[in-house]
Amino acid sequence: MFRHLPLVPLLSVLIVACGERGTPNETSTVSDPPEQTMDHHSHARPEEAVITHLDLDIEVDMRSRTIAGTATYRITDHGNGRIVLDTDGLVVDAVADAKGSALEFTMGDSSLLGRALEVKLPKGTDGIAVRYHTTSNAKALQWLSPQQTADKKHPFLFTQGQAILTRSWIPVQDSPGIRFTYDARVKVPQDLMAVMSATNPQTRTADGVYTFRQEQRIPAYLIAMAVGDLVFLPVDQRTGVYAERSVVEKAAWEFADMGTMLRTAEDLYGPYRWGRYDVIVLPPSFPFGGMENPCLTFATPTILAGDRSLTALVAHELAHSWSGNLVTNATWNDFWLNEGFTVYFESRISEAIHGPDYAGMLEQLGRQDLLQTLVNIAKSEHPEDGKLRLDLKGRNPDDGMTEVAYEKGAAFARLLESKVGRPKFDAFIRDYFDRFAFQSMTTDRFLAHLEKQLIVPNELEVNVDEWLETPGLPANAPTPVSDRFNKVEAEIHRWAEGKPAK
Repeated sequence: MFRHLPLVPLLSVLIVACGERGTPNETSTVSDPPEQTMDHHSHARPEEAVITHLDLDIEVDMRSRTIAGTATYRITDHGNGRIVLDTDGLVVDAVADAKGSALEFTMGDSSLLGRALEVKLPKGTDGIAVRYHTTSNAKALQWLSPQQTADKKHPFLFTQGQAILTRSWIPVQDSPGIRFTYDARVKVPQDLMAVMSATNPQTRTADGVYTFRQEQRIPAYLIAMAVGDLVFLPVDQRTGVYAERSVVEKAAWEFADMGTMLRTAEDLYGPYRWGRYDVIVLPPSFPFGGMENPCLTFATPTILAGDRSLTALVAHELAHSWSGNLVTNATWNDFWLNEGFTVYFESRISEAIHGPDYAGMLEQLGRQDLLQTLVNIAKSEHPEDGKLRLDLKGRNPDDGMTEVAYEKGAAFARLLESKVGRPKFDAFIRDYFDRFAFQSMTTDRFLAHLEKQLIVPNELEVNVDEWLETPGLPANAPTPVSDRFNKVEAEIHRWAEGKPAK
């Protein structure tokens, strides 16, 4: 999930990483995918018919600020005579089957979830093609004028799909519990480059046509695209940087340690399964900290401090390559599974590279933010949002994207580590990522796995309900430890006494 930068900035960078698949832990058993979970934030009914692969063929018109083309799906039809996709602000021009024969379709009423696209499926239909175009109401599309970019010469486009916005630029089953592969052909103006959350070009084409492939199954919210006057510079064999011309060398220098961070993450929890790991720094108008789209995580340029002081914070988006992208929350009520374990993993990467005192400092900042968030939530219309397991039916899923999911979720992970010991907890997390790789996870399924694989074998006493079902921070939450702020306070005191700070 994208994060706004806190008082001490967190690095979130656009990462381009795809192509190869790592080898799971040999001691793990890969679990069968679960049955589809009812998602109240999608019109899709995967138990009736579900998409399995997307072929996207679109043209990006930077002048009219529209996208037009065709989304062609391979589908699995369970014989109910229809498939339902999500749309929001799209104009659907036609729907056909894999042979080009027109299919009857209807558009539902507009709501918080957009409009349902229901397509009738004759018996034996194994694919559909939806011809469509976007409108000015496409919430996922962020069009920037040249004046809003760093170089101020060309327009720029980037997408933001999380939580339920991909449906505003692609007709799709827009649920985190539905995963599929995709290929894409994207035509852009010849003086611009396109990149996506898939295998990416490193040089510009002569005709403005770019092709992409995402071989791993991902949910719709992780489909992402950026179009602009981009150039690429490698950092090492597996990592590199995309940015505007005036920014790219600065970004490549700033991120010189990305390879070390990637290897550190692999040492902790197993192979990186997305091929390359590249970063795209977006224009200054990008309003977020970052977004972890596999192969295309978006980053704010404010992380380019000029002294590499913020680059350790790429750990959060890197950790999402395991927690969130590899194993994904099945619904937005389960969002804490994405972010809680990502924050924990982020801290472990920072500790391994910069030491426990540095990691503890970041944990203290996170705890400070969490406590203030809990105070605000307790006074809000939804005090129940102080729980980890949420019920967001009828609400915007963005309402649940608070520090509760991030920091309370991470505190729960640290509590488990403190009870069982780091070696056993690391083994549990590594097995979790291997066992459920490229699957979606509900809170109930995770708790059953936790009970079977960690709590019972180690005879742990853990009151799970006070963490999952009760607002607030339980009294047994581990306290972050770091001496860094004490040292700062001491230097401030010296300076106030007229003595030089060290």
